[in-house]
Amino acid sequence: MVELREEYRYIIAYKPYGVLSAPRDRLGRPTLSSLGIPPTLNPAGRLDLDSEGLVLVTDDGWLIHRLTHPRYHHPKVYLVLVLGHPSVEALEQLRRGVKIKTGWTRRADVELLSTEPPLPPFPRPLPSPAKRSWLRIVLYEGKKRQIRRMTAAVGHPTLRLVRVGIGPLRLPPDLEPGRWRDLTAAERRMLFDWVRHTRRRERSGKERG
Repeated sequence: MVELREEYRYIIAYKPYGVLSAPRDRLGRPTLSSLGIPPTLNPAGRLDLDSEGLVLVTDDGWLIHRLTHPRYHHPKVYLVLVLGHPSVEALEQLRRGVKIKTGWTRRADVELLSTEPPLPPFPRPLPSPAKRSWLRIVLYEGKKRQIRRMTAAVGHPTLRLVRVGIGPLRLPPDLEPGRWRDLTAAERRMLFDWVRHTRRRERSGKERG
């Protein structure tokens, strides 16, 4: 049984636009360490420089492996602002999978939002609300720049990309860009209980096979 180990640290952060989700950078660009996060910790899955949102940072290598290895298909939730207004057909394409530079994408959960989500202001100019749409996309894989390539493939380039969920964790509404904190005891327990559940599900699938 997997248990929480007190010697490890688990941090939830809101990575802002323009910050690398890495402890350091040879080119001197802003990184997680620039936000005050200890450089001994590493992100469990990265966000691109021009993306923002939830990053889980830890020195627990086992948990990083569990959350990032492709075999586990852990869900990651994104709020995605795209140019234009996707048709029913375009949304269905995104759900079924589209061909991008790195191959066909897996099935995804895609929802067109009827209202704009409550997010912090974006640091760059955006088209007027009449010329853009918000999507909620849940991925079960992590190809490089996948969402941007997916929406571009159906004719709706991504304007803003915010990760709001990793597995059972959600971006706290009171956590502003550039801010971070340690996971609460309840959040840590929820995360590890969820990891144990997915591990059992994987084992039972093997037994049935």
